[in-house]
Formats: sequence, structure tokens, C-alpha cells
Amino acid sequence: MTHLTPDPIGKRRVGWALAAGGMLLVSTDSYFVRLGQAPGATMAFLMAVGSTLTLGIAAVISARSGAELRQRILLHPTALIVVALLSAATQLAFIVAVTRSSVSNVVVIVAGAPLMAAIAGALVLNERPRKPVQFAVALTTIGIAAVMSGSLGTPRLDGDLLAVGAIVCFALSIIGWRRYPTLDRPITLAAGSMVMAIGTAPLVDWSALDARAIIAGGIMGLVANPAGRMLYSSAPRYAPAAEVAVFAPVETVAATVWAWMAFAEVPTGRTIVGGLIVIASVVIATRGAPTLSRSASRG
Repeated sequence: MTHLTPDPIGKRRVGWALAAGGMLLVSTDSYFVRLGQAPGATMAFLMAVGSTLTLGIAAVISARSGAELRQRILLHPTALIVVALLSAATQLAFIVAVTRSSVSNVVVIVAGAPLMAAIAGALVLNERPRKPVQFAVALTTIGIAAVMSGSLGTPRLDGDLLAVGAIVCFALSIIGWRRYPTLDRPITLAAGSMVMAIGTAPLVDWSALDARAIIAGGIMGLVANPAGRMLYSSAPRYAPAAEVAVFAPVETVAATVWAWMAFAEVPTGRTIVGGLIVIASVVIATRGAPTLSRSASRG
């Protein structure tokens, strides 16, 4: 029998801290991509190689034996491949977008990812969003349109479109995680990073691999990105998903600040307005969300 039990406030705070910390770490991706001063595919390759090593080691350490590791891989093999491909596409689209548009534009668009996941859930899983979520989806669309309106007819537009592609792939990957909750996260994320490393290897500009690019890509791939993704993906174990989603705009705000401080990249008025709209929409979507979690027991 399935029961609904209130989440202890202490447990939920752990989830909030994991979500906030994870998004803060992920927000540094755009900073390291710009710091490396190499083409997007080159930085994506460096990040992918580092993430594959870190997440692969984490997967091996978490398994008590080789047999258990194989069992985790073979539990949902098709889902693992699909989600890994979507994860790779998400990361690649985001990194290349940062090199082709302003950081603030990209991260504001990416802030709409949780609400894009709500749309995908409704279409694929028949999960009817609550009315506040429906309103927030419409509001997010307006916010993203406000950001992209300033890029129409400029070289930034392709970067903005890549950012939209990133959140679509992210939303579809969330559907995979929801459909297969026992899918092993370190293994799947490591597989996604490996796919991205293989896919971007032929596109690497080896002449751009100087010490600056290698150090920036190494820190991003070995530490910041995998740590952020693991922290954020662990948050739903402690807090309701709707509350975890509130912290997605942490990346938007932090990444914009990093770009402003490090590269004097001042966000435009449209980007600021669009960012405020997107942040407001996520808050609206999660306010009043149920604070009950499911716990299974046999009766």
C-alpha cells in the first residue's frame, strides 16, 4: 500500500541545500567556457572527458562489485542509452550556445528548463500540470521571447536557439528519469559524458588547446560540472521536486553575475526583464505545491 507522509522540515532543508549548491556549481560552466577562450566543441570535449572520468569513478566506487555494476547497467539498458544521449545533447548545446550568445541570454533561457519539463510531462506522461504551473509556462514563454527578441537578426540568435534546444533535451531527459526512477544516475551521466566526448572529438581545434583552455576545461569537467549535477540530482530524494525546481534560477542569477564580474558582460535591459519574468514564473509554479512525499509499505 502507498501512503502519503509529510516531509520532515529538516530533511527538506537538506534537499534545498543540495539543490542550491548544485545549481551554484553548474552556474560556473559558462564562466569556465568563456575563460578557456576555445571554440565551443573544444571546451565541450574537455568537459566531457573530465566528467566521464569523475562520474565513471563515482559509479565504480558506489558499486560493491563488478557484478553489481553490470546489473545496474543492464537494469534499463534502452532507457540508459536514450537518457545518456539526451544528457550529452543538453550539455553540448549549452556549451556551444555560451560561445555564440551572451551568457546572460543563455542562462535566462535555460532557467525555463523545469517548466519545459512540466510541458513534456503533460504530453508524454499525461501528468496534467496544476493551474499555477500552466500559468507559469505561459509566463516563461513570454520571458524567453523577451530575451530572444533582442537577438533577432544578429549573430546571437543561433546561440539563443541552441539554448532552447538544450532545455528541450533536458526536459525529455527528465521524462526518462521519471519513467525509470531506478536508473543509475552516475552511470547514466557518465555514459552521456562519454557520448559527448566521442561526438566532439572530431570537432576539436587542437591548436586552441593551450594551458588556459586545458585548466578551465579540466576544472569544469573534473570537479564543478559533475559535482553540481550529482548534488542537484540528489535533491529530490529529500525534498519534493516542485520545491527543488525553485532553485533552478540560482544558475541564472549566479552565471550572469560571473559574466558581469569576470568579463564585464553587462546584461541588456531585455535580458534583465526576461530573467525576472522567468524567475517569477518558477516561483509561481512551485508556490503552494504539495509537501507530501510517497512512501511505500506492505499492508
